[in-house]
Amino acid sequence: MLRTLLSGDLPRSRVLGAILFAILLALAVAPFVASGARALNTAATICVFIVLVASYDLLLGYTGIVSFAHTMFYGIGAYGVGLALASMGPSWWAVFTGLATALLMALVLALAIGLVSLRVRALFFAMITLAVASVFNVLASQLSEFTGGEDGKNFKVPELLAPGYRLLEDDVFGRAVDGRLLTYYLLYFSAIGLFLLLLRVVNSHFGRVLQAIRENDFRAESLGYRTVVYRTIANCVAALAATYAGALMALWLRYVGPKTVLSFEIMTDILLIVVIGGMGRMYGAVIGAAVFILAQNYLQAGMGRASEALASIPLLSKALHPDRWMLWMGILFIACVYYFPSGIVGKLRGAGK
Repeated sequence: MLRTLLSGDLPRSRVLGAILFAILLALAVAPFVASGARALNTAATICVFIVLVASYDLLLGYTGIVSFAHTMFYGIGAYGVGLALASMGPSWWAVFTGLATALLMALVLALAIGLVSLRVRALFFAMITLAVASVFNVLASQLSEFTGGEDGKNFKVPELLAPGYRLLEDDVFGRAVDGRLLTYYLLYFSAIGLFLLLLRVVNSHFGRVLQAIRENDFRAESLGYRTVVYRTIANCVAALAATYAGALMALWLRYVGPKTVLSFEIMTDILLIVVIGGMGRMYGAVIGAAVFILAQNYLQAGMGRASEALASIPLLSKALHPDRWMLWMGILFIACVYYFPSGIVGKLRGAGK
């Protein structure tokens, strides 16, 4: 049963399996054990980024495509749902209309980028995707009457997902079963479903061909596989998954804006998470997203407490000052790359053999 669910791609390491189960369980119970909005928001962000990073790993890790347009598709999904809810009102019809429009737009753009650009060398393709993503970011910022410009747009969600909605009068394990909780589990189960779908893709015949193209595209071409077609399909699948992730984030935030869903910082975060988790290893998206998002949200606060505790040692106290959290984030990333050159999942799978 488990082998079928995971498409035959088992963790192959007891430690890796235990970590993945712990993350899955922690995310499942987060609303009931986490205190404060920040903790729940962190858990929701991890769910969304698991999908976003896994879809990008399909391109970079399994196909060898370096694209900088992934945040564009993420933004299309967020803006599609957000603008539909803002203009049509807080209804499920608006959600489905916005999502369908965003998915169709993403598919057309991904198909166009793939067919036009994937015939060129990898470096030129990366530059083309960067240019397209930059144009989309500028449009989102400049079309203020439609998108809200730099300020973005707030919108209401359907009543079932609204924070004020109560599904049950009584609390469950001390937690109100409200719209916020329902929205979180919508993200949680959607992330699991999309991840398993992507896992199925990379472990299918199609996924094997993508890996062959990554290793040697000339040999794959000589064997009769049309590499441009396979790369284009991979680009479309990754784009659709990223678009869905953006739609989920919009429903969670109830807001869309260029800095939230279109900034280049999100693209760099995705790249870092892929490297940390392990390229070409779909489980790396789960572990990498959990490690990175937790560090991003709690490293600064943890350093603040450590700095206060070490006040008697001025040198260490200053080194751990919260303002230097980005420095330590960089050091942790360098250490991760040095000690886990194949990513955390690659290292653990190697140790489990």
